[in-house]
Amino acid sequence: MSQKNNSSQTGKILLVLCPYWTPLIPPLGISCLKSYLGGHGYDVKTVDINIIRQFSDLKNEYFQTLQSAVPEDCRGNFLNIGNDVLRNHMMAHLHSKGEKDYSRLINIIVQKTFYNPIDASQVVRLDDVIRRFFAALETYLLRLLEEEKPALFGVSVYKGTLPASLFAFKLVKQHFPHITTVMGGGIFADQLNVDSPDFSGFLEQTPYIDTCIIGEGELLFLKLLRRELPPHKKAYSLPDIEGETVDLSLIGDPDFSDLNVRYYPNLASFGSRSCPFQCGFCSETVQWGRFRKRPVDQIVNDTITQYRKYNRQLFLMGDSLLNPVASVLSQEYINRGTVIYWDGYLRADREVCDPDTTLLWRRGGFYRARLGLESGSPRVLAAMGKKVSVEQIKSALHSLANAGIKTTTYWVIGYPGETEDDFMQTLALIDALKNDIYEAECNPFNYFPTGQVNSSRWEKENKALYLYPPEAKDALIVSTWTLDCEPSRQETYRRVRHFVKHCRREGIPNPYSMAEINQADQRWQKLHKNAVPPLVNFVANETAVDECRNIKKIIMAQHNEKEDKSFVF
Repeated sequence: MSQKNNSSQTGKILLVLCPYWTPLIPPLGISCLKSYLGGHGYDVKTVDINIIRQFSDLKNEYFQTLQSAVPEDCRGNFLNIGNDVLRNHMMAHLHSKGEKDYSRLINIIVQKTFYNPIDASQVVRLDDVIRRFFAALETYLLRLLEEEKPALFGVSVYKGTLPASLFAFKLVKQHFPHITTVMGGGIFADQLNVDSPDFSGFLEQTPYIDTCIIGEGELLFLKLLRRELPPHKKAYSLPDIEGETVDLSLIGDPDFSDLNVRYYPNLASFGSRSCPFQCGFCSETVQWGRFRKRPVDQIVNDTITQYRKYNRQLFLMGDSLLNPVASVLSQEYINRGTVIYWDGYLRADREVCDPDTTLLWRRGGFYRARLGLESGSPRVLAAMGKKVSVEQIKSALHSLANAGIKTTTYWVIGYPGETEDDFMQTLALIDALKNDIYEAECNPFNYFPTGQVNSSRWEKENKALYLYPPEAKDALIVSTWTLDCEPSRQETYRRVRHFVKHCRREGIPNPYSMAEINQADQRWQKLHKNAVPPLVNFVANETAVDECRNIKKIIMAQHNEKEDKSFVF
């Protein structure tokens, strides 16, 4: 794409991803923006602060300190839900007024997550880590800004990165008031949806942010730079450009040239945006607008080019769902002859239940399927609008596992109306399929007043409650909500703890560290003859992995549903 050089008029654009976001892949959002804006002549630099060792060490220290304050029986999915405590603690540190109220609020934040209070000395130890984090971030950012001298500072913001991002914006305006500040990212799809109760207040409380870009960013950002958006507004979204979405074929390949890819276990690409489905708890269609697919030859060219450039074979696809592109993508890789392995999100639909289809995917390099299965209760699945049966879940997992593809399963605990019997059906399904589950991760149901498909319905049927005391509003800025319905939040978190203990007892992993991933990979190798290679084979990166084309079909055992509803092979 040949474009005139616009950088002399605009100056350098610095796009940043602040902590904390797990660095599984180079940040896809800002890398796509760099590619797209660079193709239109703009000078763009991308930075991911999450790969800086000092900041990951501080996060680990915070979690170790928090873990020592929370009894083991109260932890549940600790490394997941603990992020909520970290985020809210960081927000409170930035905005609280008064040491006594601040200490009390931190205790409440921990108590409302783990349902176990902590004492004042533990709050002091946690706060010491937070204080050192912001001091280190200030030093890092000031040095970065002096080196890069940007005219525009943009940050892609998600729930976990919000406190550090706000700190960064404020720091920029304090020291470099001439720099334009722009905020975008997934947080505007749910917590800060434009119709949410917090949105207008957020705009008022953040004078250090000049512009917010809401939703898909390429066209909005380009029009902002060209001064083609309506004037005198702070926030712009798709309606400001009449709902126009970008042609994915025109974005170009993600540009990782500013990033050291050796710090990430996977490279990244994408084959589509948005989602053709409308699950009740999801905000994906809010973020991206209508569902679109990228040309398959472009996806393959992109990944092969990145593989040859960086010598990395394993990709995590950024799609909401790979179902619409998985078969054509697999066939195209097979036709090309270059072996690329890819990992991504999948829906347990009827196509996934076909062993011939999953075998094609495995031969085409499909490495891991991340499946939002959510529940083992037919009633809850129907309420979610999943349009997937329990039998489909069983068949899909067996089909994927038989092909050797890792199956990472995600479960939502405490969906509105979920009963204890519904929850036990989820555990029973996990028991029946434990050998076909590579890993199982649960998340407590989160409610947002706007942004989710069913937000308005839940608001009509139940009372929405602010989780923390009213006086915490100014300190936390972005609210955490809960519904006055069954199951209660406390009951939901009890079920989360039960889920984690149950999976651990059954030997089903939920690995976070490399050592835990190695153990999970060894288990998968023992369970399945066609198992994909361990992750360490790709991270070590000594020789190319080339085994997927030779995978042989294994005759699957037939399964039947007995009268007692137990599932047998």
